[in-house]
Amino acid sequence: MIIKPLGERVLIKQTEQEEVTKSGIVLPGTASKEKPIIGEVLAIGAKVEDIKVGNKVIFEKYSGTEIKDGEESYLILEKDNVLAIVQ
Repeated sequence: MIIKPLGERVLIKQTEQEEVTKSGIVLPGTASKEKPIIGEVLAIGAKVEDIKVGNKVIFEKYSGTEIKDGEESYLILEKDNVLAIVQ
């Protein structure tokens, strides 16, 4: 399936985040109860200027619409729900 966001929307693939406890134990992303808030931009709408495909971004925790394509899940977000670009 090809997904092309319209207007000021972006398509994001959420990245799994590892969490480290205070004692140094690394917990894989599947152990975390929180939804990841960092993702990679896969596609952008025609009116998006500040964000580029391939950027890693931080977005609002409970924003967007989740789309599933087989085993993969993606988010379509409004550009305003993207808080920062990770460099």
